[in-house]
Formats: sequence, structure tokens, C-alpha cells
Amino acid sequence: MRSEEALQVILRPYVTERTFDLIERQNKIVFLVKNGARKRKIRDAVEMLYDVDVASVNTANTLSGKKAYVRLSEKSSATDLASKLGLV
Repeated sequence: MRSEEALQVILRPYVTERTFDLIERQNKIVFLVKNGARKRKIRDAVEMLYDVDVASVNTANTLSGKKAYVRLSEKSSATDLASKLGLV
């Protein structure tokens, strides 16, 4: 996957109080993604753009768009990624 493709899949991080709780307790970070994006493409895009290891991806279609709940592996920290993205 090229970086241009990855940037089209991942739209932006999704931030609420609940997502901060997921970052701290479950090593998960939430992104708004393109509506047609599949889990595998989301996984590849996050790994390429942010240089982390993804353990799993769950998606949900909501009124605000498609959300991807990305759980990082034990080698990667969601807290570090959130601070790199300027969320914390």
C-alpha cells in the first residue's frame, strides 16, 4: 500500500472521553475511516502511516461515519501514538 492510498483510508483520529479510556485501558485507538474501507486495508494503513503493530481491527458504522477501533500489539503503545498525533 502506498502512502497516498493510506491517507485516503484513514480520515482522522476520533476523540471523546470514551476513546481516551480505550487508549489507557485497552491499548486501542479510534479513527474515522473511509466508508468502503475493509479491515485489512485499515490495518495496513495504520501500520504504514504510524509505524505500529496492529493486533486487531473492529469497525462500526455510525451517524458520524465509519469508525475503526484499532487494538495495538503489546510492542506498540496507544498512549505513545496518541501523543504523537497530538491528542494528549
